[in-house]
Amino acid sequence: MKTLTRVAEMQTAAVGLRGAGKRLGFVPTMGALHEGHLALVRRAKQECDVAIVSIFVNPAQFGPGEDYRSYPRDFERDSEFLRREGVDLLFAPPVEEIYPAGFQTYATVEPVGAPLEGEARPGHFRGVATVVLKLFNIVQPHRAYFGQKDAQQCAVVRQLVRDLNLGVEIVVCPIVREPDGLAMSSRNAYLDPDERQAARVLYESLCRARELMQGGERRAQVIAGEMRRLIAQEPRARLDYVAVVDADTFEPVERIGGRLVIPLAVWVGRARLLDNLLVEERDGQLSFKL
Repeated sequence: MKTLTRVAEMQTAAVGLRGAGKRLGFVPTMGALHEGHLALVRRAKQECDVAIVSIFVNPAQFGPGEDYRSYPRDFERDSEFLRREGVDLLFAPPVEEIYPAGFQTYATVEPVGAPLEGEARPGHFRGVATVVLKLFNIVQPHRAYFGQKDAQQCAVVRQLVRDLNLGVEIVVCPIVREPDGLAMSSRNAYLDPDERQAARVLYESLCRARELMQGGERRAQVIAGEMRRLIAQEPRARLDYVAVVDADTFEPVERIGGRLVIPLAVWVGRARLLDNLLVEERDGQLSFKL
């Protein structure tokens, strides 16, 4: 595995690889790698000739008072994980390479990025869209791999690619979970043992939503209300939001149908955890991705 830290080096490598007819698969990360990230890497290796991973903790997507300074970082550990997976190129630029002095151009994707995470974390998706756009321009991948856990982020990135004709295929991979259902996340490291137990309520509430729909419930308000009730029973959990929305536009829906997602954000201790359930209706039958 070769590690590059400069934009010009990465661009030169990408041009050479594409010129040689290689298909480039790209996994953008902020480090603190876990099995969810590695599943994306394996998919990229399976489907592409060259697997490229970036590690960059993006300051532009953190708001005032958020955990940018304390976000878990262990570059040597992450590098070793990627070597073991057979990654070809690791792009790990310093902040000044991505945001040099005088930087003043940002990408905004709305209305899909406005509700839920956009409302809870003002400016977050502007930072996400900007760094993704920059990384795509630098790495020049054919395919880029993201996790379904960050469902609204995936919708924002897809819209960005469509609107700006970026020519990158976005591949969204299933959520990777712990044995008890908790979605893998770098911020799970913030949880103490009691909080870790409490965090299971996210998965339990999504399972309850699935159970209701399997039983014939189609009213979004009833499903979200039952999820809120269940989460409220866990004293260590504090609900930020739960919603039932169209999977592409993230506009709220009143009844279950078509393709939708049920995202939620819950504080457990100092960890703000995300999860979701993807629901698709085909020929009157519902399928679920959890």
